[in-house]
Amino acid sequence: MSPDPAAAKSRPAVATSRAVRWAMAGVTAAVLAADQVTKSLVAAGRIHDGFSLGWLTVRVVRNHGASGSILSGYPILVTLVALAVTAVAATLAVRVSGRAAALCLAAVLGGALGNLADRLFRSPGLGRGGVVDWIHLSFAGGGSLDLADLAIQFGVLGAIAAMLVAGPARKRGKDRNPYPASGTTPAG
Repeated sequence: MSPDPAAAKSRPAVATSRAVRWAMAGVTAAVLAADQVTKSLVAAGRIHDGFSLGWLTVRVVRNHGASGSILSGYPILVTLVALAVTAVAATLAVRVSGRAAALCLAAVLGGALGNLADRLFRSPGLGRGGVVDWIHLSFAGGGSLDLADLAIQFGVLGAIAAMLVAGPARKRGKDRNPYPASGTTPAG
């Protein structure tokens, strides 16, 4: 039984592209590694607590809750939610049809894995660990975050922008006549 050519055209090209999958794996691994290395350096005191660069200060905070310390009294629940969010990010990353959106979602996946690793493996124990937030911003309410949070936030924004740009371009491509010179099909 041969594959249906119409169905093959409707499938996203990115899902079958080996080069894009390798690039996605690289982005995910790079974000995860950078996040875990910087958190380990800060937790070990190699990057000193209180170091400041104007509006950015290193301030170590263990966040046992979700973003903004929501649900901080329920670390197991937060870990389960983080696991679900990671699974959704992975699913979206492999199903999205645009290269730029796929790479942005790979950054989201790397960030989600970085924070999930903290929740699973950092003290006080399995599934109850605190995320090491260390970048403190002196503007916008003075929140603390880490590289994983930055990758998640910018990755989501980038993926949305890429999908918004790709949507109209894809529609314009479908509206074009594939045989503009003759106006007829090969059979005609």
